[in-house]
Amino acid sequence: MARSLVTIVVPCFNEEETIPMLREVLERLLGQLSERYEVEFLFVDDGSRDRTRELLEKVAPALRGRVLLHERNRGIAEAFRTGFQAARGEIVCTIDADCTFDPLALVPMLARLEQSGADIVAASPYHPDGGVEGVPAWRLVLSRGASWLYARILPVKLYSYTACFRVYRRRAVERLEFRDPGFLGVAEMLISALLAGMTVVEYPLTLRRRVTGVSKMNTLRTVRHHARFMARLMGRRLRGAL
Repeated sequence: MARSLVTIVVPCFNEEETIPMLREVLERLLGQLSERYEVEFLFVDDGSRDRTRELLEKVAPALRGRVLLHERNRGIAEAFRTGFQAARGEIVCTIDADCTFDPLALVPMLARLEQSGADIVAASPYHPDGGVEGVPAWRLVLSRGASWLYARILPVKLYSYTACFRVYRRRAVERLEFRDPGFLGVAEMLISALLAGMTVVEYPLTLRRRVTGVSKMNTLRTVRHHARFMARLMGRRLRGAL
């Protein structure tokens, strides 16, 4: 029987320090998935200014992958958009380059997608069975707080809206809508899917602190963008449009 093709999109911005660890864990992931799936890795270098591009071009062939380039930094959601446009798989996964969610969790998440018939399976550290370990307080306040507020505005309630780590069916990817190029865009994708009536299943995972490199999030800008987006959503709710 022919194996299904799974595309795994990995956005990278100044991840020189992280790539050796990333390669090791993705080689293990490839080994676990290869019996059931054909796997395609798409590494999106989002305008890195260090040796990320050079290292990715060495890593990608060993993982049967490709490197897609942004000449300037566009933002994580735009990196995902580039990956979505190039993806060939009927299933498309998105992960973080920093491995703050264990990439090996894609194995049970793919199984959950098949078993549930859902359109999307999304990692959820704030699910009662999820968790966080060693994550800076400022990041938790932003992420957990945003998720709490979205759950009170939206008609479909989730525990987490901001995690990048997800598994999508292609039919879902083709219908995603998002405007913000950065971290807000990651939440917009999931919210657009919910408002379009897609089925989203949360998969509890543990979010861990980075062990190499630094976060690329501009905290104040991200908070401001989430606040504006929430205001627009609240306006739609008050007009009866949600």
